Amino acid sequence: MTLFARAFLLIALLLVTAVIASFQIYRIYEREPRSRELAQQTISTVNLTRAALVSADPFLRRQLLIELNDTEGLRVFPATASEKIERLPDDPLLERVKERVREALGSDTRFAFARDGEEGFWVSFFIDSDEFWVMLPWERFAPALGLQWLGWALALLAISLVGAWLIASMIARPLAAITRAARRIGSGAPHEPLAEAGPRELRTVAAAFNRMASSLESMERERAMVLAGISHDLRTPLSRLRLALEMSGAGSRESEAMIEDIGEIDAIIGQFLDFARGENEPQTDNDFDALVEDLGEHYRRIHKRVEVKAGAGLRFRFARMAVRRAVANLIDNALRHAGEAVEVETRRQNGKAVVEVRDRGAGIPASEVERVKRPFTRLNSARAGPAGAGLGLAIVERVACSHGGSLELLPREGGGLVARLTLSA
Repeated sequence: MTLFARAFLLIALLLVTAVIASFQIYRIYEREPRSRELAQQTISTVNLTRAALVSADPFLRRQLLIELNDTEGLRVFPATASEKIERLPDDPLLERVKERVREALGSDTRFAFARDGEEGFWVSFFIDSDEFWVMLPWERFAPALGLQWLGWALALLAISLVGAWLIASMIARPLAAITRAARRIGSGAPHEPLAEAGPRELRTVAAAFNRMASSLESMERERAMVLAGISHDLRTPLSRLRLALEMSGAGSRESEAMIEDIGEIDAIIGQFLDFARGENEPQTDNDFDALVEDLGEHYRRIHKRVEVKAGAGLRFRFARMAVRRAVANLIDNALRHAGEAVEVETRRQNGKAVVEVRDRGAGIPASEVERVKRPFTRLNSARAGPAGAGLGLAIVERVACSHGGSLELLPREGGGLVARLTLSA
C-alpha cells in the first residue's frame, strides 16, 4: 500500500470516528433534556385526559374519546383482564421517561409497547378504582433523524474525506517527487532540483536531497574526467609501442602476441572512454534495423560469424552511437566468452524495440546476473575471459535506462545465454 493510500485511510478513519463519536456524545447529552420534555408531555396528556373524562358527562365520554383520537392522535381504553400487553423495549431514553412519569403519576403507573397488537407508547392511569390506558403515537418519541439529518451527515462525511485526501496528498506529493528524482538519478539521467517548499521538515529533506544529488553529479564528473584523461594519455604510448613492434623485426609469433596484448589494452581503454563519456548524445529519428544490420556487416568483414536477423521495421528516436556501442558490447561479450556463432535478432514487443544477442557459451548463473551489470565487475568462472575491464554490460545497462528500457541476461534453451536489450520505441 502506498504512503498516500495509507495516510488517506488513517486520516479518513480518524475523521469518520470523530464524527460518529460526536454524534454519540450528542445523543447522550441530548437524552436528559429530551426525556424531560417527553415525560412532561406524557404527564400533561394523562392529566388532561383524566380531567376531561372525570368532568365530562358520562353520556358524552364516548364522543370525547373520538375527538381526542381525531385531533390529538390519542387512544383511551379501559383496562381489561383479557388484554395482551407487550413491555417497552430496553432503551435509556424510555427508562428516563418512565422514571419521571412514575414520579408524577404514581408508582402504580404501568407502561406498554403494544396493547392487543396495537403499538404505541401506552401509559395507564386511574379514575377512582378504574384503570385506563392512554396511547401516545410513537412519532413523538422517535428521534428527529429524517432526510435532513442524513443529508447533513453525508455532507460532513464528504467534507471529512476531502480533507483527508488533501492532507494525505500534501504529505505524499513531495515524497513522490523525491522518489521520481531518485529514480532519475539511478537511471543515469541528470538531476532536476526539487522545489524546496512546504513545511519545514519537507523543505529540509528536499534541500538535503538536492545537495546529495549535486555532490554525486560533481563526483561523477570528476571521476569521468580523470578516467578519460588517463585513458587518453595511455593511448599515445600504446600506439608508439605497437609501431615500434611492427618495425622492430622481432619474431613474428612474439610480435603478434605483443601486438594482440596491446590491442586488448587499447580495447579496455576504449571501454573506459565510453563509460566516462556518458550518454549525452541527443536522440534522433533512426532506423534500428539498419543499425543492427550495419553491425553484422562489420563483423562479417573481420571474419566473425555473427548472424543477423533484422526485419521488424523498427524506426524510432534513439541515440544512434550509444545504442550501436551497446549492441556491439553485447556481441563482443558473446564472441569473447562463448565463441562463434552468435545470433542477433530484432523485433517489436509490447510497443518496445527488442534486440537479442544469443550464444552457446557457459552462460551466467542467475545469482550473478545483477552483479555483472555493475561497473568493473567480472565473473571469476564461467564467462571470465582474459580481456575486458568489466564495463561492457554496465555501459549497456546505462544505455537501456537512458532509453526507458532494460537489459536482461537469460539462460538460453539448450545452453548458452540470451542478452536481451529493450528500448522504448
